[in-house]
Amino acid sequence: MNKPTVCIMLSTYNGAPYIDEQIESLLSQHDVDFRIHIRDDGSSDGTVQKLIEYGNVYPDQIQVNVGKNLGVIGSFFELMRQTKPVYDFYAFCDQDDVWKPDKLIRAAKKLKLRQSNIPLMYCSSTQMVDQDLNNLNVWPTLPSKPLSMYNAVVENRCVGCTMILNQITFERVRGNIPADLTKVIMHDWWIYLFVSAFGEVIFDEEPTILYRQHQGNVLGGSNESWIMKWKNRWVRFMKGNNHFILSKQAQLFMHLYKDQLSAQQQKDLQQFLYQLNASWINRIIYAIKMPFYRQSTLDNAVLKLIYVLKKV
Repeated sequence: MNKPTVCIMLSTYNGAPYIDEQIESLLSQHDVDFRIHIRDDGSSDGTVQKLIEYGNVYPDQIQVNVGKNLGVIGSFFELMRQTKPVYDFYAFCDQDDVWKPDKLIRAAKKLKLRQSNIPLMYCSSTQMVDQDLNNLNVWPTLPSKPLSMYNAVVENRCVGCTMILNQITFERVRGNIPADLTKVIMHDWWIYLFVSAFGEVIFDEEPTILYRQHQGNVLGGSNESWIMKWKNRWVRFMKGNNHFILSKQAQLFMHLYKDQLSAQQQKDLQQFLYQLNASWINRIIYAIKMPFYRQSTLDNAVLKLIYVLKKV
């Protein structure tokens, strides 16, 4: 039996301290035929030199492209543009984690069990670790509610560096990358939204990577106490950092995929956007009964509050 083929898409930026451990863990993946496509996003440290050295040692498995700085969202979408749609599966990869050696084959097996002619995406929990790879906690846990479009519009539950896409998902997202990425919250959130709307998300509660937490993380899980978590959220909210990001991304998604959504999906998305401009009493009524939800009860209450405040 032929091994499944997987393209690992790795974006790097000033990742010299940890890139060796990451790439070595990729090279240790077993029972899959994989290629590693790397795009450096304008590093100014020793990252590029390390990547070139790996490319010279493993020319058949590692391809390195050095580009200008686009930011994390732009860099991953550019990686998708540069990657040919010739593989069975496509995996996103950060620069500072460590993958378990069966990560890819575990995902491939689970994806192969599902219907093959619809968009599919695998994601998993992570073993969060400190910068020295000492265990912290497992995050995220198995979602209690469905991973549907009604969750994805208002919350991302899929960690990008655990995500693996089937070919249909890859081709359809790659063929319709938004021109204005300022309305995309994150590349992984956008893809979760797409797959949850048109296909199926497979969540694996077994951690498949060591997810390193350090000061240099662009984004990542949190090991802070719930008190600090909510204090930091409140500070960000008061500064306006996250105002309107959900509605802007929802508008963009509606614009690009309206004709492909079901009649019910269209109606519900339109109402989500329309009721934001209604009177405060109508916003309260809509927020109470809206079909969109977050996974935790507290997060869901916060969603309804920020909707009423027109900050969603």
